[in-house]
Amino acid sequence: MTIRIPFDNTYARLPEAFYARQAPQPVRAPRLIAFNDDLARILRVSPGDLTEMAQIFAGNALPEGAEPLAQLYSGHQFGRYNPQLGDGRAILLGEVVGTDGLRRDIQLKGSGRTPWSRGGDGRAWLGPVLREYVVSEAMAVLGIPTTRALAAVETGEEVIRERPLPGAVLTRVAASHLRVGTFQVFAARGDIDNLKRLTDYAIARHYPDAEGPMGLLRAVCDAQARLVALWMGVGFIHGVMNTDNCAISGETIDYGPCAFMDDYHPGRVFSSIDHGGRYAYGNQPGIVVWNMAQFATALIQQMDNREAAAEEATEIVHATPARIEEEWLALFRRKIGLTTARDGDADLIADLLERMAAQGADFTNTFRALGTPAARDWFTDPRAFDEWEARWRGRLAGEPDPHAGIKAANPAFIPRNHRIEQMIEAAVAGDYGPFHRLNEVLARPFEDQPDHADLQRPPAPDEVVQATFCGT
Repeated sequence: MTIRIPFDNTYARLPEAFYARQAPQPVRAPRLIAFNDDLARILRVSPGDLTEMAQIFAGNALPEGAEPLAQLYSGHQFGRYNPQLGDGRAILLGEVVGTDGLRRDIQLKGSGRTPWSRGGDGRAWLGPVLREYVVSEAMAVLGIPTTRALAAVETGEEVIRERPLPGAVLTRVAASHLRVGTFQVFAARGDIDNLKRLTDYAIARHYPDAEGPMGLLRAVCDAQARLVALWMGVGFIHGVMNTDNCAISGETIDYGPCAFMDDYHPGRVFSSIDHGGRYAYGNQPGIVVWNMAQFATALIQQMDNREAAAEEATEIVHATPARIEEEWLALFRRKIGLTTARDGDADLIADLLERMAAQGADFTNTFRALGTPAARDWFTDPRAFDEWEARWRGRLAGEPDPHAGIKAANPAFIPRNHRIEQMIEAAVAGDYGPFHRLNEVLARPFEDQPDHADLQRPPAPDEVVQATFCGT
């Protein structure tokens, strides 16, 4: 075997109450779709030939040092607690320490049934695998903490959803797969010993300067506040912000029914399972706070003085909305070319967003075009923008080179939903050209790329994606 992955596993040293040892299930005819050479270099993964890599990243062969397992967790799903979830279609192969000194998990997603598949087939179909590959890599380049994609493989088998679809496996890389739900499962079971072990492990792995459970809570709240502000800044809608999809590392995880907005509206929902709009774009900051309250509730169970811990945790969680607002305001100031802070900035930004919502303005293109005549063209009635622009130009007085700042803060390219869907349709038909093109263009999102200007265009009426799906 020529492929080398320098595993250095720690999660597998925890008690087996944390996981089930489980090998991936082989597939019929694996074929490599994509391999992320840049990420592999960081991970110190030495690739082999195409056939060998297809076997490894489909789960047909285990690299030396792998200790495959499925992780246990629980979680609140759309506000309702499910006492046992766990990896139903994912296998953690192990961990590596990269050239940057950071420890990361390497996980196969779509690798077959586990003890927590709950009647599912444990597989993934090609569409969600390609969506997660493209979107997670785009998010990384946009500077948003995220899991990443190391490889994608066709399985040569069909999976049955509403109809037979081509199967695939994604190799996902994460700072860890510890979730709020990982803590919840032990807290709900009253397994205090393992809750304490998990807390100590999480602190050592992610926040070594944190002091005890409340220090961990404060660190995770800060990380989540920054993360959701970054989502809001690019018009990203996660779509399924359950506590089992909330990573304590502060990374974006589980790109199921995710989407990027075209025309701006705070109530925008794409997820086909979010019938009440719980996870709408504008609700995401509040849901982060709600998730952190569930995290706090779990952490408190291990404390000797739970009453005092509850008071401290309440203070930390109640401070989180202000932290989110602080991150959000700093980010949106940059988006409109401001490098200084003044009273009235929040109102100026809110006024622009209100006008964009009322006028159907494209989120990404409007911010990218600020300071150019093209900005007003995104408004149904350009006079609505003109009124705001006059105030904005007055605020820009004394700002150094705001137009350069606008380009640096606002991407020209995002993974637009209709382009993702077109890419998936082409791949199902055997054409991976659109997939590779999207990855190439989205690797340079802040650059003007005239040859790819079509990827900046919002969808035509017949191209609009009304709903996105989790793929399970």
